[in-house]
Amino acid sequence: MQSDPVSDYLTRLRNAQQAGHRRVDVPASKLKRAMTKILVDKGYVNKYIDITDNKQGVLRLFLKYDAYGQPVIKKLIRVSKPGLRKYVGADDIPQSYNGLGIVILSTSDGVMTDKEARKMKIGGEILCSVY
Repeated sequence: MQSDPVSDYLTRLRNAQQAGHRRVDVPASKLKRAMTKILVDKGYVNKYIDITDNKQGVLRLFLKYDAYGQPVIKKLIRVSKPGLRKYVGADDIPQSYNGLGIVILSTSDGVMTDKEARKMKIGGEILCSVY
């Protein structure tokens, strides 16, 4: 059993892109759906479909590559871990790659990017950094 589903999700994405796969399947959850929606909206993943089965469901993500066959996502970094949670206030939200990437946060108003959290002036748990 995986003790950290977010790390598992990010590792599956990282491994699939390094192997050059066009798609990757991950076990579904509300948090993973929200993170995937952000990745699709920000242009890091082409699209995703939600596959229902008799268990928790599966998210099938279609990965995105540039014209040279390189993955669009250069780095996926897990920030907050089960052993050491990383919480920040609205004024302390970091930028990813000097604002060129995104930081995904889990806030009291749901999962959102660093820019959205700054705009709404709320902090939360930093899940990961993407660029």
